Amino acid sequence: MPTPSRPASVQSAFQPSALAHAFEQVRARTEALAAPLSAEDCQLQSMPDASPTKWHLAHLTWFFETFILERHEHDFQPFDASFRVLFNSYYNGVGDKHPRPQRGLISRPTLGEVMAYRAQVNERMLALLSAPSAKGDASLAQLVTLGLHHEQQHQELLLTDIKHALSFNPQRPAYAQRWPLTGIHLQPLQWHGFEGGLVEHGHLPAEDGAFAFDNETPRHKVYVAPFELASRLVTNAEWMGFIADGGYERPELWLAMGWDWVQAGQRRLPLYWQEAPDSAPGRYINFTLHGQVEVDPNTPACHLSYFEADAFARWSGARLPTEFEWELAARRQPAAHWRNGNFSEAAAFHPLPTQADHGHAPVQMAGDVWEWTQSNYNPYPGYRPWEGLVGEYNGKFMCNQFVLRGGSCATPQSHIRASYRNFFPPEAQWQFSGLRLARDAA
Repeated sequence: MPTPSRPASVQSAFQPSALAHAFEQVRARTEALAAPLSAEDCQLQSMPDASPTKWHLAHLTWFFETFILERHEHDFQPFDASFRVLFNSYYNGVGDKHPRPQRGLISRPTLGEVMAYRAQVNERMLALLSAPSAKGDASLAQLVTLGLHHEQQHQELLLTDIKHALSFNPQRPAYAQRWPLTGIHLQPLQWHGFEGGLVEHGHLPAEDGAFAFDNETPRHKVYVAPFELASRLVTNAEWMGFIADGGYERPELWLAMGWDWVQAGQRRLPLYWQEAPDSAPGRYINFTLHGQVEVDPNTPACHLSYFEADAFARWSGARLPTEFEWELAARRQPAAHWRNGNFSEAAAFHPLPTQADHGHAPVQMAGDVWEWTQSNYNPYPGYRPWEGLVGEYNGKFMCNQFVLRGGSCATPQSHIRASYRNFFPPEAQWQFSGLRLARDAA
């Protein structure tokens, strides 16, 4: 299917016709992202944390069939009863699951059968949304809207997972053919001060839209001490300086768990980087969704773990921001400014350098790379998970993970808001994750 001409808004599509339109656009976008891949590509699973493209396509359909059609469709019959186990991700309340590390071994159903599954469930969902009973059914609209945001999350995972899988191919194949980078004059890093204080934090419908995941609520007060935030993201050139100064060889820069992680994996470079062959030291190439290319010094550094981001911040004489500082800084400027980064709709599929004016506020806070914060992924005061089976969506992962903010070049733009909380364990690298520096106010 063709890529939609404009991103579907799934923030507040509560009228059945608007919801059906958003459903069609989001579902078509997923298939457009998978279109450059062969059936063989779609079968690949390169590590337990990643999933095959075919599995993503099926699981996203499973979500609508299991949580919506099974509950709301008259005379419901599953497309294939075995899919209930095969494509369940982590919902223990639904029942058994196929082991996550073995998703790449599911050669059948075929990709064609999975696409037939998608087509049938799409047709049934559109029929349900056009039925008279759908009008005014707020619970149905909320569940479909959740499903669409869930699909947008997997659109990003589809890109990050296939990048990881293709990186193991010695031919270094390209997912996309149009290399997006052009030469720019990078603006110097500046610092922007914020007074802090006792501030409201969390989902704000008037600014963020009607929808939010349960982990973004409830809105509550947080004290934030005065702080300063860097005007832009850390770049590859700055990361090369960290490498040249022995950053991966200096235990004083690393958390104890981080140093163990460096030593265990003999890590000396970010994920996908390697020294350029037959060149002087300090020149690097990296694998991208456009194939193997030379590392661009002005591009935001990405595919960094929390351990790496934290070590770089220490080396810089700074620190990572808290998620509360990040959100405060975003809300202190117009949305058009802080949301001025590069998202998946641009089809660059790679972070891009910014040429925006840094003079008045931090730029590129949304898009390009997810920004690690120093905040543990914990529930907000008064947090309550959603009722029912979808209550397993976020809350049960609130352990041993850190919060990231802002979205990336693989994130749909309509999916991001100031209150959005992403989360990963500190060793995760395969997402488009980078960093912005912060420091205490002088």
